[in-house]
Amino acid sequence: MGPHIRTRVDAGIGHITIDRAERFNSLDVATAQDLRKAGLAMARDEHARVVVLWGRPGIFCSGADLKYIRAGGDRHDLGYLTPEARPTPEGAGERFKQILEYLHSTIAEIRRAPKPFIAAVDGVAAAGGFGLAMCCDLVYASDRATFEWAYGKTGLTGAESSTFMLPRLLGFHRAMELVLLNPRLDARRAVDLGLVNRMFSAGAFEPEVLAVAAQLAEGPPRAWHVAKTLISGAAGMDRLDSHLDRELEQLTRIADGAEFAEGLNSFLEKRAPRFAGG
Repeated sequence: MGPHIRTRVDAGIGHITIDRAERFNSLDVATAQDLRKAGLAMARDEHARVVVLWGRPGIFCSGADLKYIRAGGDRHDLGYLTPEARPTPEGAGERFKQILEYLHSTIAEIRRAPKPFIAAVDGVAAAGGFGLAMCCDLVYASDRATFEWAYGKTGLTGAESSTFMLPRLLGFHRAMELVLLNPRLDARRAVDLGLVNRMFSAGAFEPEVLAVAAQLAEGPPRAWHVAKTLISGAAGMDRLDSHLDRELEQLTRIADGAEFAEGLNSFLEKRAPRFAGG
């Protein structure tokens, strides 16, 4: 799939691994594109009866690569979705847009897939990584995992399904608390809130997750498909695609404003942001 996304199928279990540890498993355009290809391939692979989404141990995913955004991206990557007659898009919003279009497509494939997807979170899941984990059917965490909404730290509005999933998982007031106060949740707190199904020790994490995946792989695939479809319908997942479009529209708009400029600078300079307001 590319240098930072690895896939395999073993004994009915599909594996997708994000391995870009030097950038905290963040996603540039090429990595987001490869992740989308992997998600689509696994969703359609009849040999994979369940799919586990991993990050390289110690990190799950930290969302869009903010250093890549600040540096202006890669013109070859950014031009992929741009007709040749048009110039390569400028501005942070356009750079985010091309990453998020692939990532949002991956999330939609996970929700439509006729099989369970498991997020195996062993380390940091922040911003887009948080949303990617929350959109999966089951979420398991190691005892060193952390979960953080994180968008507000850089003056962004939320994307990657997070504003759709949070009120469904937590209820309105707890969802707003995560968005407005942005606590960093350890795995135990995430279990207590209902964001995570179970926590395992880091040393036993992979075999414990694989034991769950093996149990699902031995189950009735058609029944799992129908059950997932029914539960998704009851949770209003049929509205996810339109909500992802709204998330993309709002985030790319605000990414071209002064709040994100200050938030990005403060994040990369490791200081508190000074948002002007108004």
